[in-house]
Amino acid sequence: MTATYTILLDEMTVAMHLGIHPHEVEPQPVSLSVAMTVAYPAAPRADQIEEVLDYDFLREGILAMAQGPGFALQESLCEAVAALCLADPRVQAVKVRSTKTGIYPDARIGCEIERER
Repeated sequence: MTATYTILLDEMTVAMHLGIHPHEVEPQPVSLSVAMTVAYPAAPRADQIEEVLDYDFLREGILAMAQGPGFALQESLCEAVAALCLADPRVQAVKVRSTKTGIYPDARIGCEIERER
């Protein structure tokens, strides 16, 4: 019997180049939340990380993206994070949300996508 789990990385904040406006030339704080639907052949029995998806790859991948040249669009950032997740064949679906936290004093600006295998 297949065991399905939702693996979460919630509100990870990184400074990165993201945007098209002149005031966005410098890195700015971006919050990312990711929910991965992961399927395993069975529920973990040995309580060992080798039985499941180690989410470190996701955090490290996002940190690497933050150190890169950046993105013009939040849509492109979300697609890149989704592709990173779906590179693991156990990930059946992913939801990615990015939010710029410092653009407006009274609101966050964001994008959310859902992708399936």
